[in-house]
Amino acid sequence: MKGDGSSPGGGSIDEAILSVRDLHVEIGGVEILRGIDFNVRYGETAALFGPNGSGKSTLLMALMGFPQYVVTRGSVVFKGEDVTGLSVDERARKGMGMSFQRPPVVRGVKTRDMVAACLRREASESEIRELAAAAGLLDFLDRDVNYGFSGGEIKRSELLQLLAQNPDFVFLDEPESGVDLVNIAVIGDLINGLLHKDVRIRERHHSGLIITHTGHILGYVNARTGYVMIDGRLTCGGDPHEILTTIKEYGYEECCRCVT
Repeated sequence: MKGDGSSPGGGSIDEAILSVRDLHVEIGGVEILRGIDFNVRYGETAALFGPNGSGKSTLLMALMGFPQYVVTRGSVVFKGEDVTGLSVDERARKGMGMSFQRPPVVRGVKTRDMVAACLRREASESEIRELAAAAGLLDFLDRDVNYGFSGGEIKRSELLQLLAQNPDFVFLDEPESGVDLVNIAVIGDLINGLLHKDVRIRERHHSGLIITHTGHILGYVNARTGYVMIDGRLTCGGDPHEILTTIKEYGYEECCRCVT
């Protein structure tokens, strides 16, 4: 394929695969997000920083369509379609996927069966084993999902399921949380595979939004754009590594000055 700016999914790197406009979200009648605006282009990976309790996870859950995160104003447009009113499973079928910060244990469901379900088609044993091998989880296929797994194993299990789903857009909620230095390199490789980082950006159509509190994952996964969330608002955007350097040197107080 020639590098003409078009993607296999029908979009251009100059077009937004995800467009969020004036998004207001509440939980239990309490407003958490207050007018969120940003775009993520085809083939782009964005990073989202912010202190604990600033609304980062709420944003991801709302974008994925979980019903307790109620959109009171604004819109979410994905691949040119307004998906604001769609359910989680409808968004997943359209190409959205998510890795949770604290994935649940699923007793009674084997990892093998979860991977097969995520493939959404007839899956061969060799295909399932190939995906599990990439995540270093071949020996976990006959174990209940996440039951007795370490922190790094749980994160790899989540990414294994996403590899099987192969979404066009992936939301990653603190993928480095609870992960040791050995596992974070493996997790970085898996995320790069999900985002098709081995494909030239002008030919890439997989995109992502990564929440990171420490910024460690950025040593393994390259993000093009960074945003900072403070008190339910995006305060600034720019180069993610510059933003991270500012946060490390001055703290989030410096970011707060952008909205005062």
